[in-house]
Amino acid sequence: MERVVNIAKDQDEAFRWDVKQALSMFPEERQKVALALKKRAYGEKPDIRKWEKKDR
Repeated sequence: MERVVNIAKDQDEAFRWDVKQALSMFPEERQKVALALKKRAYGEKPDIRKWEKKDR
């Protein structure tokens, strides 16, 4: 993903620009970015959706 700098005049303009950028990406790109942010924030943790349920 190419880094783009936008200098907004106010918070509302910055929010609208951010939403526009997110909507212009393909779903695969958004998922890739979300995974990269997850790894950056939490490290290499196992995906909870892949855990098996244990009998109680």
